[in-house]
Amino acid sequence: MKTTRSVRIILLICLATVTCAAAQPSGRPGPWRLFGDWQVKVQFGERQMDAIIAFSRDSESNLTAQWIGAWGVTDLKDVKFEENKLSFVQTVQFRENEFTSTFTGAIEEGKLTGTLSSDRGESKVEGQRAPRIPRAVGDWEVKFRIGERDVTTTLALRANKEGQLTGEWQSQWGEHKITDLAYERGNLTFKRNSKFQDREMESTFEGTLRGNELSGVMKSERGEIQVEGSRVNAALIGTWNLEVVSERGPRKQRLRVNPDMTGLYGTVPVKKVNVKDGKVDFLMVRQFGDQTMEMTFAGKLAESKLTGELTTSRGTRKITGTKVVRPSRRRRNM
Repeated sequence: MKTTRSVRIILLICLATVTCAAAQPSGRPGPWRLFGDWQVKVQFGERQMDAIIAFSRDSESNLTAQWIGAWGVTDLKDVKFEENKLSFVQTVQFRENEFTSTFTGAIEEGKLTGTLSSDRGESKVEGQRAPRIPRAVGDWEVKFRIGERDVTTTLALRANKEGQLTGEWQSQWGEHKITDLAYERGNLTFKRNSKFQDREMESTFEGTLRGNELSGVMKSERGEIQVEGSRVNAALIGTWNLEVVSERGPRKQRLRVNPDMTGLYGTVPVKKVNVKDGKVDFLMVRQFGDQTMEMTFAGKLAESKLTGELTTSRGTRKITGTKVVRPSRRRRNM
């Protein structure tokens, strides 16, 4: 009996160990280390071009990827990532011609390196993960009540190049300074120093961010105030799949609108995306060696669709955009 019981205990321990090992990531980098944008440079002979490789997963948790360049978006095929080794196949359609390239490389110590090969030769590829913007960044319309008065103000959160947060409390009453700003796992805290003519007051905020909603409590010597907020321009912020139509036919492109209202059109930076009453516009500049070309977009956002025109010195192109909705964790785990 003792022997049988001992065997059962050993089996249970082994089973628990295997289960825990399966539930925890191993020391090897899995696909979760890939997800997001990787900024790469591709060497074509004497020329160097910028591109973005965007890794994600579909509703069935399959690894997917896109190659994003100045001229459009290509869905990559046969994407594999095992033991640090990365490979995929890229097929580009240009008018009536089709060009296929194969990438083989690796991701080690945060660097992506490899070679893109085709019947036209080989091109060296190097890059690294694009900096991630903290989720708290953006303009937050904050509402609270003081006595019988409803107050609405703006909490503007930004991040510097090192990812450190800074804040500004924008109000028509008094002068305010935000310090000790911290955000971690959905929790936002900061201190606020407020000056009203000859009076000065210290207060603290503790709250939570859930998607595009903010809630918390502001505490001072006068008591506690319940604060509620929402992210400004949340409907536009995010990733958009675009269809660009010109005389040469349609092609795909991507627009990324960041919470601080900067953006990326393909690989071209956008300094400021302007939004007012559903109208959207922005300006960007492409560099071709010593030459530059301005590109302007003007359109509207309505019913989760972005439509408008992209204008350059070479003409105007019609654009239709659909916002990317990521599968929820619950749906992926089903």
